[in-house]
Amino acid sequence: MRNLKCSVFVVTALVLLGGCGGPTIDASSDEALKQSIENVRQALSDSERAKFDEAISILALSQIDMKTLLADGVLGSGSLEGKVRQSLDGKTGEQVIAEAERIRTERKGKDRQQALDEIQELEAKRAKTEIAREQLKEFKVLRSRFYLRERQFMGKQPVIELTVKNGTQVAVSRAYFEGTLASPNRSVPWHKEAINYTIPGGLEPGEEADWTLVPNMFSDWADVDGPSGAVFTVTVERLDGPDGEPIYSTKEFGEYDQKRLRELKSEYAVQ
Repeated sequence: MRNLKCSVFVVTALVLLGGCGGPTIDASSDEALKQSIENVRQALSDSERAKFDEAISILALSQIDMKTLLADGVLGSGSLEGKVRQSLDGKTGEQVIAEAERIRTERKGKDRQQALDEIQELEAKRAKTEIAREQLKEFKVLRSRFYLRERQFMGKQPVIELTVKNGTQVAVSRAYFEGTLASPNRSVPWHKEAINYTIPGGLEPGEEADWTLVPNMFSDWADVDGPSGAVFTVTVERLDGPDGEPIYSTKEFGEYDQKRLRELKSEYAVQ
């Protein structure tokens, strides 16, 4: 009976060892690596072979540090090859698949955290832009007019006339606008283009000014051919302070940022 129990114990141990063992990858040489990977692959079930093939790629790619690789170039390729071999050496098929799943899960966590950080940055930019948009309303365009002036022997000269008032609390050295020439009964404007003007001496808080801006006769403004009833409107997009740096700008959060924020929130289910 004692011998029978010993036999059962030995058989059980062998089964357990066999289940936990199986072929392993030998990375001691190129030939051994190639052959052992194939041996491990053949020992797996059909359903696990596809997982194993993908897992091999994941483990290999996980060892690549693009920054180091670009810095070291060809000299660093040997080190990279060594890291790849080390990540595979001695592993069974099941261990390779499990390690790849761990790397994939870790990568997803990092990707999510990076996306959440980017969402937070974009939300901050959007909030800053909304505040700027409200502040820019204080820099008022009291009058705006666009026309083409005939010049003898030189064709038509585009002219933009503006009357503005600085209702902000900061002196403005340069103003940026978007000018639009449109007809009330049409959905598409005749022309829309950015305008900016460096203000000689700046415009102090509370000051009002009349400007006559003359765009280059070869600019798109010279080709505008709107009807006499078209209306020219101007929207303030950005103001620079005395030091020439932006104090308020609606360009902080643009169309690309809006699209990117929507995509990230949708992909990571963020409200």
